[in-house]
Amino acid sequence: MTLPPKPKSRPRNVSLLQHAKLFRKDVLSAQPEHLYGAWMAEFRTPFFRSYMVNQPELVKTVLAESLTTFPKSTRIRDGLASLLGNSLFLSSGEDWAHQRRIVDPAFEGGRLREVFPKMWDSAVAAVDRLEGQIEAGPIEVESITSHVAADVIFRTLFSLPITDETAAGVFDEFKDYQRSMPFANMSSLLPRFKWLPGFASKRSKETAKVIRGLIRKLTSERRVAIDAGTAPDDLATKIMTTPDPETGKCFDTEEMVDQVAIFFLAGHETSASALAWSLYMLALYPEWQEKVATEALEMIDPETAYFSAVSKLRISRDVFRETMRLYPPVPATVREAACPVKFRNRDIKKGSQVILSAWHLHRHTKIWDRPDEFDPTRFHTKDGKQCMRDAYIPFSAGPRVCPGSGFAMLEGPLILSMLVRAYRFELVKERPAVPIAHLTLRSKDGIWLKVIKRA
Repeated sequence: MTLPPKPKSRPRNVSLLQHAKLFRKDVLSAQPEHLYGAWMAEFRTPFFRSYMVNQPELVKTVLAESLTTFPKSTRIRDGLASLLGNSLFLSSGEDWAHQRRIVDPAFEGGRLREVFPKMWDSAVAAVDRLEGQIEAGPIEVESITSHVAADVIFRTLFSLPITDETAAGVFDEFKDYQRSMPFANMSSLLPRFKWLPGFASKRSKETAKVIRGLIRKLTSERRVAIDAGTAPDDLATKIMTTPDPETGKCFDTEEMVDQVAIFFLAGHETSASALAWSLYMLALYPEWQEKVATEALEMIDPETAYFSAVSKLRISRDVFRETMRLYPPVPATVREAACPVKFRNRDIKKGSQVILSAWHLHRHTKIWDRPDEFDPTRFHTKDGKQCMRDAYIPFSAGPRVCPGSGFAMLEGPLILSMLVRAYRFELVKERPAVPIAHLTLRSKDGIWLKVIKRA
């Protein structure tokens, strides 16, 4: 049986220096195989300790107490602040609560129905755009999915297609930011000595400044339109005009720049990753691709955008969901113990890192049946449903659960179905995909597929 690609694990016992070198090269393959069956593992350095937690009850505890006992790791927060400012992803305490009270209403069910036509337009544009590229040979599909995911963000947020000059500028700069931003380096393994290189490279900081400048231009223009009463009824207008029900305050321009930056990082990067790996899975398992294509041909009228069609894309949704189990867009989350706690009879000191690895949790040998196999039907079984409740966190969980999870589960299956309805995707055997952790889970040398237009 052909299994989905998975990095080869390192030997169990290596020196700290060897592990640091492997970790810097690729976080996933730097981990030993036994972590796929461990409930908890401890990693020691001369300076601090990290704990990977895989036991579902403990994972739920960490996520449930993510605002108090286990806040975001300062090492990760410091590295991303140049782009994300004090956005939802990095903020804590009352700042975070204030932001969620304003942002959450924009992603409620009724709003998703309203933004659906813009998602549809992005999907149609992606199908049309791809037709002009298939004659050149195999296509690197991460670039395709990145483009359409960015288009969705700009259409739904600012009513602008990706062809808009400023939107295109943000997209281009963000591609540079992704390449220049390491997932981790020595500063994430050691205390914050001033002589160590920071998590963010000089180039990533420069790119972040440009991105924030372009986003500031968009938000400033929207503020003028809101004041003039001419702003379109999209997500940006909704968020910028929603007062905090407790304080009565709305986001100012800089606060909105922070939120747009995380919407782009979380909404664009994660969706692009999940879509690209979904297409690779369908190329690897053509029988599932034909099921998705048949469903899409039956349920989607390409000339008419209607919201109810998405609820009928059950096979596409199962494929997308199973792909995110095998290839969670955010492969790990790092928390920091704000006070001493005890897990599995181990004392975890204040300041220790607590790592929740969706990558390992989703493939855990003591939780999932056939964890390394691609099986979109698994979530319809009794055991599969239980596993999904206990050990499936592509959008995190608890109070810091991603507010855009419903948005992503609307966008992903729709775009996947539209693409597979129009084209057939085949493997390029000499260019296999190799998972590697950047800001999101991507392929080391891209995901290359042959794309053929369906008759």
